[in-house]
Amino acid sequence: MDVRITYQDGVKFQAESRGHRILSDQPLDNHGQDGGMTPPEWFLASLGACVGFYAVKYLEARQLDPSGLEVVVTAEKVLNPTRLDNIRIQVKTGIPLDDRHQKGLEKAVDACIIHNTLTHNPTLITEIQVPAGV
Repeated sequence: MDVRITYQDGVKFQAESRGHRILSDQPLDNHGQDGGMTPPEWFLASLGACVGFYAVKYLEARQLDPSGLEVVVTAEKVLNPTRLDNIRIQVKTGIPLDDRHQKGLEKAVDACIIHNTLTHNPTLITEIQVPAGV
């Protein structure tokens, strides 16, 4: 799995994977043109979309209607080091669920790959590559 991010202009970047493209930018008050979500917003969107996928699969497997499903992900920006914290995932169903299905749905969405990545510290490696001959 790979995603290539290329600089566009200003503080705008394009991410591409499997022929799909999305833009990242900053708000006007942070030197951007507001042409796309910020990287932290992408991050929260990724988590929400992953949770939504698992929610739909859980509901469909039990012949429950996923229509009206909505996932809201919020977080706080904290310092030292700068990061997102207090991440909250709200899964809103369009139909009532009994306690058994509420617990089952929670277990299902907590199994999404992004959720698991956040709850099990991943190994991160940063490599700086520069052209030869400098």
